[in-house]
Amino acid sequence: MTADGEVEYGAHLPLVDLGTGRSLPALKAYARAAAALGFRYLCANDHLRFGRPWLDGPTALAALIDASGDLRLATTASLPVLRGPVQLAKTLAAIDVLSGGRLVVGVAPGSSAADYAAAGIGFQQRWRRFDEAVRALRALLHGDAAPFEGEFYPTRGVVLEPRPLQRPGPPIWVASWGSPAGLRRVARLGDGWLASAYNTTPDRLRQGLDRLAGELRLAGKPPDSFPSAVATTWLHVTEDRGGAERMLAGVLGPMLGRPVEALRSRPLLVGPAEVCAARLRELLAAGARRIFVWPLGDEPAQLERFRERALPLVPRQP
Repeated sequence: MTADGEVEYGAHLPLVDLGTGRSLPALKAYARAAAALGFRYLCANDHLRFGRPWLDGPTALAALIDASGDLRLATTASLPVLRGPVQLAKTLAAIDVLSGGRLVVGVAPGSSAADYAAAGIGFQQRWRRFDEAVRALRALLHGDAAPFEGEFYPTRGVVLEPRPLQRPGPPIWVASWGSPAGLRRVARLGDGWLASAYNTTPDRLRQGLDRLAGELRLAGKPPDSFPSAVATTWLHVTEDRGGAERMLAGVLGPMLGRPVEALRSRPLLVGPAEVCAARLRELLAAGARRIFVWPLGDEPAQLERFRERALPLVPRQP
């Protein structure tokens, strides 16, 4: 939950090329629209390879520091195994310094075998490497006096300068689809949890939050002050039900490599405003207090439709 119990919304940068290309002026306009509409986070996902052209996430986030106003900047999620924790820490420290300390570091191992092949790293090693990479990343961002010593990513002798502006360092939120092992990892390694909207349901989210609370207590961390967010919540508000179905079946399903039937059962904000609001209400009832949306085309207008048509149908949380 946020500090005052209010729900916070974030806007994913539309980094995937859906046929119109991507330009810096368009992304700046999108960031300014998100800030003007009351969003609280500007988010950048990360892939090395994808089924469609994908603009580099950390680079795009850095390019929009000025246009983002006072939005928090979040990687949702960056890939320390594939990029390397030292290289990624250097990039993230620069974003935190130049943004005035507005960075949230979301991290994940990455679920793409193609990304691992491109980086020359065995896909079967991703979990062992990720556990080490997050610990190494934290040591670097925090400027720990005692270096992290691991099999893959020792930080002895590596000093990150300049340090991030935030002290001891930017918060690190660990992404997980919500498995028991994944939530243990979140509690052990993270300062927050990034849940995946298209890999969960409201019931699974509620169960994950309950399980995470137990794991946090075992780790000596207070659950009430441990943030979480539902990320990559695909968004297309339209009263044209046929258009919504075409978006699911013709764009999103092929892009994600998912059958459209599976996407229909997820809490995605695709369809009429009332349908989107009903799905939001289910997420909030399950315990979500931060939801990050990704518009599918016509992006600034979609952010406005979400704010003006769907959110007024969602009651304010106590």
